[in-house]
Amino acid sequence: MVSERVQLNLSAAFSAIFALLFAVCMVACHKEEQAVVGVAQNAVNAEHKAQVAATKRDSQRAALARIALPTKSLYVDVHEPGAWSNPFLSVDRDLLNLRVTMVDANPSSVGQGTMLRPEAARRQEVQLRPGDLADALIALPPGAWRYGRVVAVAESPLASRNDRPKVRRNVEAVIQQLNDLGVVVEEWPSR
Repeated sequence: MVSERVQLNLSAAFSAIFALLFAVCMVACHKEEQAVVGVAQNAVNAEHKAQVAATKRDSQRAALARIALPTKSLYVDVHEPGAWSNPFLSVDRDLLNLRVTMVDANPSSVGQGTMLRPEAARRQEVQLRPGDLADALIALPPGAWRYGRVVAVAESPLASRNDRPKVRRNVEAVIQQLNDLGVVVEEWPSR
């Protein structure tokens, strides 16, 4: 009788252990299934974001395509940043400085470039975050692109020596962004 009770207790203990192991396995499988579903959802979200970014980049490219291709003979002899007539980007550690010279609204050649109509009065500078560069270039009027679709890019001469590696990485990122948009880059050395 005692051995029957021991067998019954052992049988009950094995049944409880088996039930517990079964429950642990079911919970573990459910957690693994949830992880797989989470990874799949993240992949779908990433693909959707990539499609939205590609669509936005394509629309930005189309907007910049209205600007004529660059004519190198117009700017090949320009060696001073102040003489550059197209958009000019000075890249710093955190910001971009976009300099634009607007076209003269007066079509007459009388007094052009004199004190009455100085070119410096039409020059504007705007500080941008790197992410806003494409929208800023799209917003420029066609008259700001005298050489065609080309932008001069230079490292900021005001950046400290410690910031130079970060500035250089930013210059390379800006050049990549402009190339992706179909804009020709004329890189200037630091002055």
